[in-house]
Amino acid sequence: MEKIILDAKTRTDLGKSGSNHLRKTGEIPGVVYKGGGKGINVQIVNRALWHALHTEAGENAVITMNIEDGDKRVEKTVILQEAQRDPLNDKFLHVDFHEISLTDKIKVKVPVNIKGEAPGVVEDKGILTQVTWELEVECLPTEIPEHIDVYVNELHIGDAIHVKDLTIADGVEVMVDGEQVVVSVSVPQAEEVEEPVESAETEEEPELIKKGKKEEEEASGDEKTPDTESTEEKA
Repeated sequence: MEKIILDAKTRTDLGKSGSNHLRKTGEIPGVVYKGGGKGINVQIVNRALWHALHTEAGENAVITMNIEDGDKRVEKTVILQEAQRDPLNDKFLHVDFHEISLTDKIKVKVPVNIKGEAPGVVEDKGILTQVTWELEVECLPTEIPEHIDVYVNELHIGDAIHVKDLTIADGVEVMVDGEQVVVSVSVPQAEEVEEPVESAETEEEPELIKKGKKEEEEASGDEKTPDTESTEEKA
């Protein structure tokens, strides 16, 4: 496990104005908690914090924090508990750490990574759906997995991988139901094609036209009869 060291100082100005001033100078306010006891208020350089949380371990990094308190320096082993970020630029606004012991198990959430290509997707045009994106596990801080890999190379349409199917390292216990689906491949939804529907008016139209022509012919014949009779009378 890579050892990550983070320097910090105790923080005395706990007001909102003090926190804003820290952020303007490139530092972040934070608190280090232990159990249910009172926390230690600290301030940390923003860039140093960013590097500490962007190793391969990610936000589950086990950090050795050196806290400067006046003339004293205190060393604590901590793990990130919560980070508040600015929604506009994703910068840290405030961080909480939890003090831990390397000999006591802790619960953390580990990301799930999908590996490979599913035949049900590549060959049969199915849809792969990742249902579970992270898993809560319990283990020693030194044994926290960076991620849990899930291989989908044998998944066909209708297949799924459950939590109980995963390969988990020794000493790591998954804290969720084994029947929980992690990833599945399903049948693609067929596109519905609407068939044109002929209206009643369209079907009756030829008959009406035909009938109209017949009436015109009959009317034309009736008109010719008087003309013929009139001609004979004149003769």
